[in-house]
Amino acid sequence: MKELPAAATAYKKTPEFTEETVPAGLLKAHQTKEGTWGKINVTEGQLLYRILEPEFEEVLLSRELFGVVEPTILHEVKPEGKVRFHVEFFREES
Repeated sequence: MKELPAAATAYKKTPEFTEETVPAGLLKAHQTKEGTWGKINVTEGQLLYRILEPEFEEVLLSRELFGVVEPTILHEVKPEGKVRFHVEFFREES
């Protein structure tokens, strides 16, 4: 799994989503802006995180394993049953 840069600082957080409230846009290929990293935090259940480029990768996220979203990389998520999660957004400070 990817790691957040050491110099990255959090600046925004989404509300908590469930399998019923996850926005449709997160379920299909999407990306963050250049310079924006994401950290997918699962607080209950499991969430399948698919990194679509440059190489396809699937990771089953849980309370014990968070996901890292790299800037501009296409990705999507899929709830695996009952789930609760949110996304924190980070920027690298120069």
